[in-house]
Amino acid sequence: MADTAKPAKKTSPVKNGYLILYNAVSAVLWLTVLGRVVGANLTTGPQLVYPATGEFCKWTQTLAGMEVLHSLLGVVRAPFFTTFMQVFSRYAIVWGITGLFPELARGRGAGDSYSSLAYTSMLCAWSITEVIRYSYFALTLSSGGRPPAVLHWLRYHTFFVLYPVGISSEAYLIWRAVEPAKSGVSPLYSTILFGYVALVYPPSAYIMYTHMMAQRRKVFKAAKAQKGSDSKAK
Repeated sequence: MADTAKPAKKTSPVKNGYLILYNAVSAVLWLTVLGRVVGANLTTGPQLVYPATGEFCKWTQTLAGMEVLHSLLGVVRAPFFTTFMQVFSRYAIVWGITGLFPELARGRGAGDSYSSLAYTSMLCAWSITEVIRYSYFALTLSSGGRPPAVLHWLRYHTFFVLYPVGISSEAYLIWRAVEPAKSGVSPLYSTILFGYVALVYPPSAYIMYTHMMAQRRKVFKAAKAQKGSDSKAK
């Protein structure tokens, strides 16, 4: 997801404290999601990941709606459009897909063995990404802009693998929801889902992926320039 913890300008201690708390709590919540996913898979299998994690994950992800407000109100420097895109796509999954058709996540009914695996791989990609991201931001803010080097590396490298895993898993679940949506909700909703996964998801995924690569280049370019200036100063 987009950078949503960088203050828009020099912040007050209250605002900085709030952002540290928000990111720290979010990191713990997503670590809990990851623990539940791993635990369910080790003890029972992917078919029971949703009963163990679904509701908790839904509300954990719902909390991320605060990041849209943070961007809109200028609390952080995150671009509103990409932040909204990312949060909306997650809302569409937890409320509009697995929330309405939990059998997909369990591999039952309209689902299959692949849909339960897709749900598991999606949550793994989401939770690992968010534990890294929120921990990175919390520690960056609390340390005056100097997070642990390992978190910095993970923040700007793991998305190369985790984002494709997450987005492809999401797309598969939406695709599997097209048919049950006809009778479970309405033919119109089924058509909307089909159009969403076939026409909206591909360009949106491209926009988000290239945005993250651009962020990575910007961060490493700035770090390289800073290193060069520090060397000259010596």
